[in-house]
Amino acid sequence: MQQYSMGISPCPNDTFIFGALVQKLIPLPHEYCVKLADVEELNAHAAQATLDITKLSIAAMPLVLENYILLRAGGALGRGCGPVLVARKDVPLESLAESTIAIPGRMTTANLLLSLHGMHNGPRPEMVFDEVMPAVAGGKVDAGVVIHEGRFTYEAHGLVKLLDLGAWWESSTGMPLPLGGIAVKRSLGPEVALQVEKAIRQSLEFAWKHPEVLREYIRNHAQEMDDAVIDSHIATFVNDYSMSLGAEGMEAIRTLITKGAEVAGLTLPDAPMFIEG
Repeated sequence: MQQYSMGISPCPNDTFIFGALVQKLIPLPHEYCVKLADVEELNAHAAQATLDITKLSIAAMPLVLENYILLRAGGALGRGCGPVLVARKDVPLESLAESTIAIPGRMTTANLLLSLHGMHNGPRPEMVFDEVMPAVAGGKVDAGVVIHEGRFTYEAHGLVKLLDLGAWWESSTGMPLPLGGIAVKRSLGPEVALQVEKAIRQSLEFAWKHPEVLREYIRNHAQEMDDAVIDSHIATFVNDYSMSLGAEGMEAIRTLITKGAEVAGLTLPDAPMFIEG
């Protein structure tokens, strides 16, 4: 059986969706050598085209479209699920225009949204996502953009929300927010890509039917061990779009990729963004 390298994050939405696949609880068309890593590390791998299949930030797609095509399943897209800008105290956004704001990676959708909003022109030190809140709380930076579990736990760090970047995107575009997607190397061909897409859907179906089977696997990789936080994370980031993007989901992704290319001054390759079939 052919083996392919696959990258996913250790966050509960990914381990929920891919748990059955990783643990071989479903029939698989291929063998997968799975790497769990922070999404910005996965973005860097995609930029170097080192993984056959990978989770990545939609914001990174303008950089990798020449080598990768997106699947229509397994990603993170929705409403009420965006990154939030937090600080130690409530201050006007305009006061942070030149301040130091920590971001969870240069290629993340969170950083792109901050750029698209336009309120910030100051330094943006990059940190692993779980380092952002402690840095803000400790006064190392003026504010930070938090993602993943941070959306539910920033108040426990004594922080306040200044801006919900996801809500801003939704109100300004009317579209759901595309956070992350699953990309497959174009060189593998459409048949392999479609087989991977089918396997991801089967893995998600298993997770929805048997969530208790995956609980230990998900908890073992989560940054926040509290079951309530894990459940909120999954409920927020895993939805019908995770099974199938549909026309609305694909249009939202096209829009964000196009805006991201404009911000980066890139010309998108003349190639399909999504697998068809």
